[in-house]
Amino acid sequence: MQITRQADYALRAMVYLARLSPNQRASTSQIAEEQHIPPSFLAKIISQLSIAGLIHTSRGARGGVTLARPPEEITVLDVVEAIDGPIALNECTSPSGVCMFGEDCPMKPIWCDTQKELIDRLRRTTFAQALATQTR
Repeated sequence: MQITRQADYALRAMVYLARLSPNQRASTSQIAEEQHIPPSFLAKIISQLSIAGLIHTSRGARGGVTLARPPEEITVLDVVEAIDGPIALNECTSPSGVCMFGEDCPMKPIWCDTQKELIDRLRRTTFAQALATQTR
């Protein structure tokens, strides 16, 4: 299993923004260059993150991108789901729960437990925590 490249780029952009001081803005060109993200791809990501309420964008000479909330209040799960939608490791773990074997499948509880653990971990991990572990 692998997250999409778009989600990976979104996470990189959010880490970049989380490093800035609270009143500091970054241009999308700065983010793209320093995080090695294709600018056209970043534009789409920025739009999705803005729609999700995770960042604020403003145009003009003093424009740029900032986090909508402090890094302590934005989780990795927030970003992944804003880009990729809800996490589902397997079809049987999705809300529709489609499985040809139904509840008799011995793998379903394993997939469901694993998915729950992953979601819980991503929900508990804020960008402030991610940055704190980097400096250790």
